[in-house]
Amino acid sequence: MIFDFWANVVSGLAATLTTAAFLPQALHIIRCKDTKAISLTMYLIFAAGVACWLTFGVMIWNWPMMIANLITLSLALAIIAMKLRYG
Repeated sequence: MIFDFWANVVSGLAATLTTAAFLPQALHIIRCKDTKAISLTMYLIFAAGVACWLTFGVMIWNWPMMIANLITLSLALAIIAMKLRYG
């Protein structure tokens, strides 16, 4: 029981930190619409990986993992869309 609590705390902290680390880059790209310096291939692979983590979060019913990966996937897909639109 105590393990489940700490597993949720650690996964919640990890999910928050990794999403927060991605946020400044995503917001910069969204504001500036300058995507020349980013790799479309990297973002496609990254989005696929985040989608897998989101799926895993759903499979184990871990809310912090689901929410963080949903947010990160949304940001990654927005960046992919802007990369395709603005080059």
